[in-house]
Amino acid sequence: MKTTTKKLNKTHRKHPFKKRLEDKKHLAYVRTLPCFIQRAGFYACSGNIEAHHLLKPESGMRGFGLKAHDSECIPLCRYHHSLLHTKYGDEHKFLKKYGYRKDAAVKYAKQLYEEKDSYIEEENDLPF
Repeated sequence: MKTTTKKLNKTHRKHPFKKRLEDKKHLAYVRTLPCFIQRAGFYACSGNIEAHHLLKPESGMRGFGLKAHDSECIPLCRYHHSLLHTKYGDEHKFLKKYGYRKDAAVKYAKQLYEEKDSYIEEENDLPF
C-alpha cells in the first residue's frame, strides 16, 4: 500500500501573515498599574502585577501558538492571573465572578492603549 504525506497549506489559516504587535514600553506601563480586579472596589490583591494578554481579544488574533497583541492586555496581580488561567480558563466566567461585564477587560485594555501617548510624552518632557 502506498502512503503519501500532505504538505500543510498555510494559505487557509485565519491570520497567515499578520505579525503580533509588540510594545515593551506599554507592557512596562501596564505592570505599574493596580490589579484590574481591585477596580471593583472591595477585593484585596496579592503578588506582583503582571500584564495579562486577553484570551478573547478584540482583534481576534488568538489561537494555538498565538498570543494577543501587547496592546490588548490588562494588569492583574499574580494571584488573580493564576486564578484566571487555572480555575476559570475563560475570561468571561472570571469577570462574571467579580461582577464585571463580558467586554470590560477588552474596553479597559483599549483605554489603556489609547492613554499610551500621554505617558510616553511625560517621559520625554524631562528638564535635563
